[in-house]
Amino acid sequence: DNCREIEMRAARIITVWLLFRALFQLTAALSQPAGYYSGAEGKTGTELQQALHDIIDNHTILSYSDLWTAFQSTDKKSDGTVWDMYSDIPGGTPAYVYQFITGQCGNYDSEGDCYNREHSFPKSWFNDLEPMYTDLFHIYPTDGWVNNKRGNYPFGVTSAPSWTSINGSRLGTSSYSGYTGMVFEPLNGYKGDFARTYFYMSVRYYNEDSGWPGSDMVTGSQLKEWARRMLMEWHNSDPVSQKERDRNEAVYALQGNRNPFIDNPLFAEKIWGSQTGDENV
Repeated sequence: DNCREIEMRAARIITVWLLFRALFQLTAALSQPAGYYSGAEGKTGTELQQALHDIIDNHTILSYSDLWTAFQSTDKKSDGTVWDMYSDIPGGTPAYVYQFITGQCGNYDSEGDCYNREHSFPKSWFNDLEPMYTDLFHIYPTDGWVNNKRGNYPFGVTSAPSWTSINGSRLGTSSYSGYTGMVFEPLNGYKGDFARTYFYMSVRYYNEDSGWPGSDMVTGSQLKEWARRMLMEWHNSDPVSQKERDRNEAVYALQGNRNPFIDNPLFAEKIWGSQTGDENV
């Protein structure tokens, strides 16, 4: 009897999981323009990467000053304040918040002074060139002081931080296998956001990165092996949030392109993983 009860419970759990997954896939599909990813169907690996590149290429280029206004639609919290992933505490109350326009940097002397425009994929990695320089999919409003501390260090994991922000973001020597340099570690609740940001950059600028200096994290626009492993872990442990879906729509309205990894998270596995993802995404 106990075995039968366990089997029934397991069956119910599997059924609920399958229903949840189907609902998630339906929601993602409904948010996309009809046929937007039709050119990517049935593809994996670099063939899929090229197909997605062709779909999201040639987006509308904004000016650098346009970003301040764009943030008001792409990065606004429900209370109207700036959604800063370097100061926010998911599910909690951050120590400080910013109002749009009045909170813009400016000069700053400490954390909590103002927010600026953070190239989460540092601009020095692509020589400050357009269209990367103003591509909203990797530019976020963040606290100026924390942004400065992050600099152009790779994202990573550190078990021995030399500096920690008020919300718990950390700067320190990497403790992730494959890299030992300095890294900036965002909160767990936003690691998936940044992973999908980097996946977007790897696809949007696929074969358009000739001459990029790159970094310890990327060769051109392509992730180095340690970084790919780590970001795939972040992608899987911190799934797509409603924040990302809303931002994807807002950026699409401004740039005319989308982040495929927000719309269809299994694209990442099909390109960089075992490539056995469900074809029905």
